[in-house]
Amino acid sequence: MTLYIGREASKLWKRICAETTTEINLFLDNWKYVLAGLIFQYIHGLAAHGVHYLHRPGPTLQDLGYFLLPELGQDKAYISETVFSFVFLSFVLWTLHPFVFKGKKIYTVLVWCRVLAFLAASQFLRIITFYSTQLPGPNYHCREGSKLARLPKPANVLEVLLINFPQGVVYGCGDLIFSSHMIFTLVFVLTYQKYGTRRCIKQFAWLFAIIQSLLIVASRKHYTVDVVVAWYTVNLVVFFIDKKLPELPDRSNGNSPISLPLSTKDKDSKTKEENHKLLNGNSVDPADWA
Repeated sequence: MTLYIGREASKLWKRICAETTTEINLFLDNWKYVLAGLIFQYIHGLAAHGVHYLHRPGPTLQDLGYFLLPELGQDKAYISETVFSFVFLSFVLWTLHPFVFKGKKIYTVLVWCRVLAFLAASQFLRIITFYSTQLPGPNYHCREGSKLARLPKPANVLEVLLINFPQGVVYGCGDLIFSSHMIFTLVFVLTYQKYGTRRCIKQFAWLFAIIQSLLIVASRKHYTVDVVVAWYTVNLVVFFIDKKLPELPDRSNGNSPISLPLSTKDKDSKTKEENHKLLNGNSVDPADWA
């Protein structure tokens, strides 16, 4: 028994080492895109913090979702955040599964390049919407009488740039007409829908996305229009950007990794190069050597 466990542990360690080498090489080829995506996450947070200075509390707008869904109350707002955290962590763990499991279809770095591109494009549109029109926030801390509903004029630029993390993110106001949580949720679900392998998990992922939508409205964190706009906009963004990016190599076929992003012309030349390598038997996944 001890010998079997030791043998399996040795195989797992070799698999992790081989996968780490592969992913490091991919990261060195694509670090600019990963860095750009992460920087835009900060820009998105900065924009959401900046619009809070423009927010002016007022009467909550008439909303069909508020009539149809019972209000959870301020003490149950954690339910929506719990569901979102579960979806977020589950997706992150899934993108890391090639380091551990033998059967794998994706490369972690390449998937995150794609995900960050989807997020950045969706968040760019979101920034445009909430700076175009400021609405009175429906969340409890954004209503008239709350100390957090209005931000005092910043004493210096540094106060704005630091975003007052994490309070400035959790208690933001004014970044409406587009739900940030739904952007992340839908991007993750759509990505797993395309690259995931478990049909039951795909079905559960869509179910959680629907539940998340209802909880956001029931928690009065956003108006119903914020969720509706996110549903069709994120799907359109993912559809069009995914068509512009090259297809990820399918590891089950033994294809070699490629860099992102590429134009259509580059994509065709890369495809020819991959076919040439396959014909000459030069394309082998280093993780499979283990």
